[in-house]
Amino acid sequence: MTLMGMSEALVESLKAEGTSTVFGLVGSAFMDALDIFPDAGIRFVTVHHEQNAAHMADAYTRVTTRPGVCTAQNGPGVTNMVTGIAAAYLAHSPVIAITPSAASATVGTKGFQEVDQMAIFAPITKYQVRLDRPNRIAEYVRTAFRVALAERGPVQIDIPRDHFYAEVDVDILPPERYRQSERGAGPDHALDRAAELLAAAKFPVIISGLGVIESSAAAEVQDLAEHLTAAVATSYHHNDAFPADHQFYAGPIGYQGSKAAMRLLARADVILALGTRLSVFGTLPQYGIQYFSPGARIIQVDIDPRQLGLTRPIEVGIIGDARVAATGILNRLRQKQSHQAPDSKLLAAIQEEKATWAAELDSLSSSNGTPMSPKRALRELTGALPDDAIVTTDVGNICSVANSFLRFKGPRQFLAPLTFGNCGFAYPAALGAKVASPRSPAVALVGDGAWGMSLAEVMTAVQEDLPVLAVVFNNGQWGAEKRNQIDYYSSRFIGVDLQNPDYGAVARSMGADGCRIEQPSDLGPAVRDALASGRPTVLDVIVDPEELAEPFRRDALKAPTRHLKSYGGQATLTRS
Repeated sequence: MTLMGMSEALVESLKAEGTSTVFGLVGSAFMDALDIFPDAGIRFVTVHHEQNAAHMADAYTRVTTRPGVCTAQNGPGVTNMVTGIAAAYLAHSPVIAITPSAASATVGTKGFQEVDQMAIFAPITKYQVRLDRPNRIAEYVRTAFRVALAERGPVQIDIPRDHFYAEVDVDILPPERYRQSERGAGPDHALDRAAELLAAAKFPVIISGLGVIESSAAAEVQDLAEHLTAAVATSYHHNDAFPADHQFYAGPIGYQGSKAAMRLLARADVILALGTRLSVFGTLPQYGIQYFSPGARIIQVDIDPRQLGLTRPIEVGIIGDARVAATGILNRLRQKQSHQAPDSKLLAAIQEEKATWAAELDSLSSSNGTPMSPKRALRELTGALPDDAIVTTDVGNICSVANSFLRFKGPRQFLAPLTFGNCGFAYPAALGAKVASPRSPAVALVGDGAWGMSLAEVMTAVQEDLPVLAVVFNNGQWGAEKRNQIDYYSSRFIGVDLQNPDYGAVARSMGADGCRIEQPSDLGPAVRDALASGRPTVLDVIVDPEELAEPFRRDALKAPTRHLKSYGGQATLTRS
């Protein structure tokens, strides 16, 4: 045991876990710990809104595999982080939220900046603890990291602000003494049954999901696909879960995804859903294609037993690590047939569907008109990206159309807000990704509505010298909502139109580079120049407001019913 200040014990515990960066906004509540960050070799990346600190920590952990850490002033600073932590929760990102709280002697008095931070974060964390005894800080940090990594989600360490000044006698342990990361393949009988189904399949298809990325299983999935001659689709917003240049890659499923992937899935008799929970939104019918055939038998592999069979009936459920399970299934298949030449009919079917979709996508993105077609903009943008680029997207009409265009050769190159679907994710996530991987180009694709929520962080990019490129698709509207009002509300536009400034000029006023792009032919060169400049850059890309994608939620919208004459109905309101 070693005598030290509680702040020292906290920082030493973070160091033991390899923490080199903390994202947050400075506050008096944790200033004692903050004071020793530089001496500990911990970089404090200061933001302009605490939500963005959580998004940065989320992106950091997705890129590095190490938990990202964020903090803020107690009360309003901490509550500002809620959206970012909720996004990390539904993205299965192990983020450590250190939340200073009101002093222990005044809790319950409704004092300055006091709120019940534990209750607020309870539904969106995997583990919470309030430090009631300062000498347990090292233990609690160990538990927080252990749970975050084991259960794949954010955790909260709540520390009354007066405890930072306590003296404690603690041991700082290396991680190997209190946690391990090895996971199993699943039960033998389930792996045996999965191999039997796949060996007998006439048209097998693999869905590669987040679990493949998290377990570094791309090579194993590739081996499985080649042994089976199976098309590989990637789950929604995990386009980097399989190499896009592989001949069996069919593209992503989900909103605005690949028709090739969906058509091939619709023909499958056996589906191996590897490392994916098959989320409801990520598997909704698209383009009129019901791509999960009722007759297809599904093998689902997921590390979380609560996800197996949750959204679709399954033939086999395997609780296990995607990489180890894939290896176990492949070994069993090879025992049945050590070498298997590609099935020429299956290979031809895969190539035909891919070629058909590629030609359609090319035709959809060939317009030379102005304002620029969003699809043409995406074509020019993605054609200019280097192979090692990390791309982040927001949620919204234009950014989601990018699902069809984004292709990656390696994992951890694509970061999206995923199921929480919040605006304002892409740019802070790109900043966090750049901190995590300084040599990788980082590009954020942002709609103009979402950009209004995150553009203040351009000042962070300048201050922290983070040469991130933001590509803002500017059509002067909340496009997804406008499409809903067109389709369901007789084009009555309420709250959807935006009056935007010149975002390139705004960026320049903050100290970054910025320019407006109006011609399709100018976008690719502007992207290349920005990435080569080593400067934070904002491209304000003017796109056609008339070109809107399909509604996100046809499953959740319907034509309105109006009864009262004042709202278009037939009845007259009678007041008694």
